[in-house]
Amino acid sequence: MRYPSLILDDVTRVHGSGETAVRALAGVSLDVMPGELVAVMGPSGSGKSTLLNLAGGLDKATSGRVVIEGEDLTKMTPKGIAQLRRQRVGFVFQDYNLIPSLTAAENVSLPLELDGERPRKARLLARQTLDLMDLRELADRFPDQMSGGQQQRVAIARALVGTRRLVLADEPTGALDTHTGEEVLRVLRERCDDGVAGLLVTHEARHAAWADRVVFLRDGVIVDSTGPAGSAEDLLDAAPA
Repeated sequence: MRYPSLILDDVTRVHGSGETAVRALAGVSLDVMPGELVAVMGPSGSGKSTLLNLAGGLDKATSGRVVIEGEDLTKMTPKGIAQLRRQRVGFVFQDYNLIPSLTAAENVSLPLELDGERPRKARLLARQTLDLMDLRELADRFPDQMSGGQQQRVAIARALVGTRRLVLADEPTGALDTHTGEEVLRVLRERCDDGVAGLLVTHEARHAAWADRVVFLRDGVIVDSTGPAGSAEDLLDAAPA
């Protein structure tokens, strides 16, 4: 029996208290299976980024459970959560977040080295991950020697290196042109097809159409969901008014 890589169980996140309290998420439940890419859509302020931060242990739920590969984050210490995040969760950000003074291979190997892996083995694993993504020729280049699309693909490699089986992507194509954005999503889709669980936050219907399932958020609540859309037009038709 397969189990979800990610479980959000009746998760609530409230910022502040009293009359100034803001409820960013209100009882959200969501599972992501290995090999599944789930897209999250919704207007600004709907709770998309909050959901992603909770899913990756970057923020703490006010109530409810967040479970990553069987580990309940609500029962773990901050140190334990940080270790789990380094080892099992990969983040892909809109602005890449590559370190300018490091080569592609060094950027990809950095999370492994921070987790105590020997530099030589970490660099070998980084190059192997770059090879899997057809980025071998970029291994020794610095970020300013790459295009935006190449930098984002390196960022995806960094999110996947080692034993990570859950990838969280926050508007990863927002700074890219249409063609390059589609190539980045193709890479993410292929990695999910290989067994990685993916959670993608996007405001673009044509990007969400790459997902196996689309979840619509509004005011911190899941208001609808759909299976494979088939096309961006189908997805737009399915989106709640």
